Amino acid sequence: MAAPKRGRSASAQSKPGRSLALILIAIVALTGGMFASGHKTPRLGIDLAGGTSITLKAKADQGSAINKANMDTAVDIMNRRVNGLGVSEAEVQTQGNDNIIVNIPKGTNSKEAQEQVGTTAKLYFRPVLASEPSGPAGKSPSPSASSGGSSSPKPGASPSSSASSKEKASSPGSSSPSATATSQGRAVTDALKAGSTPSPSGSASGSGKPSASPSASSGSGSDTAAKLQAQYAALDCTKPTDRASAGKNAEPGRSTVACGENDGAWYKYLLGPAGVDGTEVKKAQAVFDTQGASGWQVQMTFTSKGAKKFADITGELAKNQQPQNEFGIVLDGQVVSSPFVRTAITGGQAEISGSFKQEEAQNLANMLSYGALPLSFQEQSVTTVTAALGGEQLHAGLLAGAIGLALVVIYLVVYYRGLSLVAMASLVVSAILTYVIMALLGPAIGFALNLPAVCGAIVAIGITADSFIVYFERIRDEIREGRSLRPAVERAWPRARRTILVSDFVSFLAAAVLFIVTVGKVQGFAFTLGLTTVLDVVVVFFFTKPLMTLLARRRFFADGHKWSGLDPKSLGAKPPLRRTRRPAGPAAGPVDPKEA
Repeated sequence: MAAPKRGRSASAQSKPGRSLALILIAIVALTGGMFASGHKTPRLGIDLAGGTSITLKAKADQGSAINKANMDTAVDIMNRRVNGLGVSEAEVQTQGNDNIIVNIPKGTNSKEAQEQVGTTAKLYFRPVLASEPSGPAGKSPSPSASSGGSSSPKPGASPSSSASSKEKASSPGSSSPSATATSQGRAVTDALKAGSTPSPSGSASGSGKPSASPSASSGSGSDTAAKLQAQYAALDCTKPTDRASAGKNAEPGRSTVACGENDGAWYKYLLGPAGVDGTEVKKAQAVFDTQGASGWQVQMTFTSKGAKKFADITGELAKNQQPQNEFGIVLDGQVVSSPFVRTAITGGQAEISGSFKQEEAQNLANMLSYGALPLSFQEQSVTTVTAALGGEQLHAGLLAGAIGLALVVIYLVVYYRGLSLVAMASLVVSAILTYVIMALLGPAIGFALNLPAVCGAIVAIGITADSFIVYFERIRDEIREGRSLRPAVERAWPRARRTILVSDFVSFLAAAVLFIVTVGKVQGFAFTLGLTTVLDVVVVFFFTKPLMTLLARRRFFADGHKWSGLDPKSLGAKPPLRRTRRPAGPAAGPVDPKEA
């Protein structure tokens, strides 16, 4: 019964070409993908390719002090913003007591990253008093907000939400498209008078008391209302200068104007005092509604204090008609979303649904999660970093790596002779896979090759060579026991395989822990070390072992040529084991031990 099993095993082992063909196909496919993507070289980090360095200075806000805890929180939020896609190697670190340095490597969208880092103003939820298109009109469906756990229909289900820009402009509280400036101004004044600016008991002003909107009938309130009316009437959100100034430095407890973009069209908003602070959003995430027809939506969870405020403000907003049943989510003075409310949202759970694309929902969730910094920051400088110093260090590192590789090759040739060809071929395959995958990971997850990452790749040469040596030594041990090469190759593999897997697992575990507990450049080292460790397993299993199986059939290696590295004589092999035939039959007498 054992013979068929041995036959099947031999049959499986006699087809190493399958494994070699598989790894060849993988190399060709990955290389083709690299050329098709247009990214033929790995993306370099800021120390090798240069990039942008941004210096931000913290400013103390009301109720927020410049201390280590707040600075560390700000660094963590900024780091998540610029490294949101993965290993982009952007660095965010404190300098001194009140400065944060952000280094963005060349090859990333430095302008977009700079905007994300520079968006340091706090996030607020403000009730909308009036809104209308500013500049070229376009459709602007308002996302709907509903309580968490319920299935809210898409905006198209509501006539007011699916209305065109002109219809939205003619909603209560704002003027019709053909309205004169006088009627438009009256609409704004009426909105301010109407008390449509609920600032419930936890208003953003922090007083804990309701904050009334400016009244047109009072002295200073009348001046404020007139000023806001003039600002709203004159605001043109299609102009970058107007967008930059609208809503900037607005106090949380006062009404303000702001701009917002929707489907390529700009809208201007008249907003009431902030009802909820962005710091009171505990968690926000983009999810896809698989149960209903809402598509992509943003789910929010508020703190206990924020849940009470949000329930109060949504309860007030739900009594009004559009646009005064909307709340504007305002970040850095710009309305990033303005969902409307149907009913009061209680329980601290809410979702914003609408005609979101995945990227739009994820961006909004990112703003809600990371938009509120504990401090305000002023951009002190933006400088371009050259790669001169990093280039010199890279040259020295590559020189050291080349010397180390040459020493490894010399050792392999001297000690293993013909087997060194197998090791060098395996190193070449590993190097090709490492290079191609690094080139593809640049555009895929933002991986950038920096000096520590190069160091990790150099260290991996030793790890990979060690795997070959373990296998070769197991084969030589089998030959020393008197076996021929072909069975030695197969018998040595199970023991070598266990040793290689255990060794690589330890290396990968160390790399994973290092990647998790560190940030910045050290993560590059850990990532490269982990990647090359995984590739070592792939190369040994799908290339080195099958190649040895094929070479064991060649006379040069099978006969133990003195330059093959497998010469039984030089290895001190035992003579082949032979069995002595015992005499057949029961009549056979005892055998003299001396004769035996």
